[in-house]
Amino acid sequence: MKGRTILLVGGAALVVASGAAAAVGFGGADASTPPRGALPPATAQVTRGTLIQTETVDGTLGYGDPVAVKGSGGTLTWLPAEGATITRGKTVYKVDDDPVVLLYGAMPLYRPLATDVSGADVAQFEKNLSALGYGGFTVDDEYTSATADAVERWQEDLGVEETGSVAPGQVVVAPGEIRVAQLQLGKGDQAGGPVMTYTGTTRTVTVDLEVDKQQLVRKGLAATVELPGGAQVTGTVSAVGTVAVTSSPASGDPKTTIDVTVTVGDQKKLGTLDQAPVDVILESDKREGVLTVPLNALVALAEGGYGVQVVEGGTTRYLAVETGMFAGGKVEVSGDGVTEGMVVGVPR
Repeated sequence: MKGRTILLVGGAALVVASGAAAAVGFGGADASTPPRGALPPATAQVTRGTLIQTETVDGTLGYGDPVAVKGSGGTLTWLPAEGATITRGKTVYKVDDDPVVLLYGAMPLYRPLATDVSGADVAQFEKNLSALGYGGFTVDDEYTSATADAVERWQEDLGVEETGSVAPGQVVVAPGEIRVAQLQLGKGDQAGGPVMTYTGTTRTVTVDLEVDKQQLVRKGLAATVELPGGAQVTGTVSAVGTVAVTSSPASGDPKTTIDVTVTVGDQKKLGTLDQAPVDVILESDKREGVLTVPLNALVALAEGGYGVQVVEGGTTRYLAVETGMFAGGKVEVSGDGVTEGMVVGVPR
């Protein structure tokens, strides 16, 4: 180590972009540079841990795109409040004082269901009927007389005519419980068009991710969502689109993006936010089990490269290191003689 000249980083910032040191402000060795044996004003240990680089993208927190509920005639006599949650078997709205009931499923009721009808829509309906507590029939794709008997009991409880059959206008089918987004009509209006719109009851974050960043996401990946005001919640990437869409904004260049959905487990932490702009922090790179030092522990060596000032009791020496990932105010270091627990100098 004899004859080595040291240029100290001191308090100068290392500007890091995409994991590399982009620019460093250095000064030559001068009167402010401590002698080789001088103790530094502060120290830190070389530690072993995980470094994570992140990239922040824009997202929108909300309940998702609204879906329209279309009526099939009659006079609206009751409507829920906007923001109300409706579950299976409950009334979505009333027409001529008869309830239109919510059922769960993927297939809309497109035809009347009655005895001797069969199909996937029958199976879906019978699963709902069973889930509502009505029995005495086999849950399958056959609408039998036993199914009709159970339907009559259900209709009696609803207070409607006991026909034993079900018409499309008597139910609304949705994937699960719904939240009333906006009423399109009022009481007394004719239910001949869109009555209301609904969304799911769980808020998610949607991201229009530029295709050149798609390597940042995969289903199941953890993400951090930063809300307006700075609070952060943990989320998980639940869906990654496979179809790229090119948009032409009013200003700027066209952007090609894919849809990414991030779910948030603790909905209470979201408060009452809806359609709110948020930041989504994604992990862009990760290094596990590496040796690290604080960024400002690095010194620039006159012969090139970086080093650290090793403190051993009342003496110090300089040790050349190889740098790796920069993240979170720390830098990965390696090289001959670099060990976990080693004490290095840092400026105050």
